Amino acid sequence: MSVRDEFDAWAADGRDKGMEDRHWHTAKHALARMPVEAGDTVVDLGTGSGYALRALHDTKGIGQGYGLDGSPEMISNAREYTDTDDIEFVVGDFDDLPFDDDSVDHVWSMEAFYYAPNPEHTLEEVARILKPGGTFYCAVNYYEENVHSHEWQDNISIEMTRWTHEKYREAFRDAGLYVAEQDSIADMDIEIPPASEFPTDSWETREDMVERYRTFGTLLTVGVAP
Repeated sequence: MSVRDEFDAWAADGRDKGMEDRHWHTAKHALARMPVEAGDTVVDLGTGSGYALRALHDTKGIGQGYGLDGSPEMISNAREYTDTDDIEFVVGDFDDLPFDDDSVDHVWSMEAFYYAPNPEHTLEEVARILKPGGTFYCAVNYYEENVHSHEWQDNISIEMTRWTHEKYREAFRDAGLYVAEQDSIADMDIEIPPASEFPTDSWETREDMVERYRTFGTLLTVGVAP
């Protein structure tokens, strides 16, 4: 199944809003760190429901936001959820970003980068469209050190890229981006039951659940265009 077909089905089932609710636990902290100034142009790769751009519009006054997604159904839903002309949504893929060189102040991606068929090239595309000093905030929960995420590949037909912390830094640098920051953002919103309630339907031990959400959380890598 293609990325388009997979996520068209998710959007039709309303799973875009479910992703928004779960991702917001850590996305809100990463978005707050972005050095966005009023009037800036921001691109959201794998925009889903478009929640990140709406948040940046409401809190930081972005001038123009572009949400890109490979799923027309996701894009259609995002447009319905958004009531400002300052944010546009486009169907596209990560291999050929439809933006001019040096035209974007910041790029954001949450839980989408690992779906890129050629992630190294996607980073080159990000570096191409960023203005000098522009940033790429890349947030993922699916990565090598997070052993509790490894089984996710079994639940989706799309091939996913699982990199280590070090590989993310290396790939950013190879694409021409300086690595300004790399951090694990804990998910403190997920409620973790007492040990007496384990095992649950999803977790054998409380220690595993604590490790997944409080220790591993979301891996954030920040690149800066020279």
